[in-house]
Amino acid sequence: MTRMRIALAAAAAASALVLAGCAGGGGDGTEEPTDEAAPTFEEGTTMAELAEAGSITVGTKFDQPLFGLVGPSGVPEGFDVEIAKIIASELGISEDNIEWVETVSANREPFIENGDVDIVVATYTINDTRKEVVSFAGPYYMAGQSILVLADNDDIQSEDDLVGQPVCSVTGSTPAEKLAEIGAEPLLTDTYTNCLEPLRSGQVVAVSTDNVILAGLAAQNEGEFKVVGEPFTDEPYGIGLALEDDEFRNWINDVLEASYEDGRYEEAWNSTAGEILPFVEPPTPDRY
Repeated sequence: MTRMRIALAAAAAASALVLAGCAGGGGDGTEEPTDEAAPTFEEGTTMAELAEAGSITVGTKFDQPLFGLVGPSGVPEGFDVEIAKIIASELGISEDNIEWVETVSANREPFIENGDVDIVVATYTINDTRKEVVSFAGPYYMAGQSILVLADNDDIQSEDDLVGQPVCSVTGSTPAEKLAEIGAEPLLTDTYTNCLEPLRSGQVVAVSTDNVILAGLAAQNEGEFKVVGEPFTDEPYGIGLALEDDEFRNWINDVLEASYEDGRYEEAWNSTAGEILPFVEPPTPDRY
């Protein structure tokens, strides 16, 4: 966190100089504005490279209400998107210089490994298998797997009622693995929105993934669906980045913790997912 605090202090100092210049007498009001000091990072680090480039490529979901959904503007909106913006801002990168790349559950690791994205913020559950090929900052949110059914379905109340039943989830996701583990019959597709028509038609009895994703789908299709039962897994959402880039991972963790303290995290939540879901205190990042 030291490096980040230095950068913030430098920015604050620069702002103070600007204010002092504006307040001073004797000027004619035509002085050139003083730019805020850009954050500085150790040469050779990912932070330095991104800051120098002035842009960052972020993988996120394009179809997840509340977390990452492409709206009328053509730009993704949601909590994950806001978290990515906080990280970019600490690199001195504006929203306009973020390149958003759609990532579905099955391509998040390949996109990171191949360098197609700099980070992935996409309802991305941290687990040991994934940590063999990518690194994670965070977690920044703790979700849990739950169940979405038709609004008039009162037969399914918990994961026990899914055993032997067709249930939709997405390829490459931890919820899909859990469904197979409990004895459900997973029907897999590439995005969760593609699970809704099989649910409507009766091809599956439920959709199962993280509770926050299901809440977004239910809110987006008011009156059609409902979320039932208590979450039956822990799904810690992390920020994916290149394997063993420890300096970048630690720096992102610093940024996350600072955003918890200064209110930016809660503001990001309240303006997105908080419109449907209550705010909960964020988990402490795992500095493995």
